[in-house]
Amino acid sequence: MHTTPAQIDPRGARFAAAVTALVLAAVLLLAPSPVAVALLAVQAAVFAVGAGRGVQHTPYSWLFRTAVRPRIGPPAEREDAAPPRFAQAVGLGFALVGLLGFLAGSALVGLVATGFALAAALLNAVFGLCLGCEAYLLIKRLTGPRVVPVGSSD
Repeated sequence: MHTTPAQIDPRGARFAAAVTALVLAAVLLLAPSPVAVALLAVQAAVFAVGAGRGVQHTPYSWLFRTAVRPRIGPPAEREDAAPPRFAQAVGLGFALVGLLGFLAGSALVGLVATGFALAAALLNAVFGLCLGCEAYLLIKRLTGPRVVPVGSSD
């Protein structure tokens, strides 16, 4: 049975990236305080939901659907949810490294990992460039089935 891949409103993904950027900026401004660690743990949980269930199931997506989209109308187009879901997993990795760094007493590791996640979130929020999505697509191209042209000796 063939199922259609989940589709999302790309504006919601950019909105979520903007909220993520705000949370991660707050982490960097407050680090290495317990409040910063708690905020990073919350962001890691959001990333975990996005990576595990899909970005359309995160609290940021709910906020977009209930508070923003009714004011701006339906999307002109939708996009595949798989690349942003992969990006959430990448964000989760950086958030976990940051958390481990802060909890282990290495503020530098926590700051650098959080900074990388913030840079990626800002690129998505401001320019619509999702680094994790681009990595997903590159991995798919590199690992996908190899098509050999007809008549090729390969």
